[in-house]
Amino acid sequence: MPKQVPSYLTAVAGAAMLALAVPALADSRVPPVPPTYADLADFTDAAQLIVRAKPLVVKAIPMAQARGVRPGWARYLVDAKTEGLIYGRGALGTKLRYLVDLPLDAKGKPPKVRGTSMLLFARPVEGRPAELQLVAPDAQVPWDEPLDARLRSLLAEFNAPGAPQRITGVREAIHVPGDLAGQGETQLFLGTASGEPAAITIIREPAQPPRWSVSFSEVVEASGEPPRRDTLGWYRLACFLPRVLPGSVNISTSAPDRARAARDYRMVLESLGPCTRNRG
Repeated sequence: MPKQVPSYLTAVAGAAMLALAVPALADSRVPPVPPTYADLADFTDAAQLIVRAKPLVVKAIPMAQARGVRPGWARYLVDAKTEGLIYGRGALGTKLRYLVDLPLDAKGKPPKVRGTSMLLFARPVEGRPAELQLVAPDAQVPWDEPLDARLRSLLAEFNAPGAPQRITGVREAIHVPGDLAGQGETQLFLGTASGEPAAITIIREPAQPPRWSVSFSEVVEASGEPPRRDTLGWYRLACFLPRVLPGSVNISTSAPDRARAARDYRMVLESLGPCTRNRG
């Protein structure tokens, strides 16, 4: 998981001093945008800690001091009560402090967060056990039981033996035609952040629709099924494969075979569908 602190974060201690001069804002009833599977996976992949906490005091940071805040949003300093550690290691105090960016409604008010249980996707602050740094400006999600179940299922996927690793790109693509017209096989060898092997295989047979499968191990499984949407395997591919097959990785021996490999790659992307995100 990444170790670098996001640039949007300022020192929490300094932000606290600035926030003392700003009154706490009244809570608004604007409902937050629910996170998609990709949103939760993004946050989980980057987090060292996932904490359930209840904000008690929410104070605005002056815009002049809040760098990198997107239009229509504002930054807040939150003092929260710790309700539980869902993922990660380390002792947490009963109180936590962190910065978060929240969207504003037409009246300039943020969503209601005070008194509402939240999931925080965060990293610890060295030497400051009562402070957290969110992994993204908006890496705070309202907690409820269905979301809790979704998150725990996702954590089980991330921590399962042989779990799909983060995709960094396509290393090689090759199409080999078969003996019959319309017959052939395309293989896409993928790069991963961990160095573990991953490959996509597309099989074409005459008068049949193409079928494809993915393997996240040394064994290339050509008879498998594509990953189901909103699973870790789907997320790794749909959200991180390049939108166009780089020509430099296409090592098919002829122009028609290179064109077939590129078409098969597009077919895989279309089968996966879009990687929808509501956050970040």
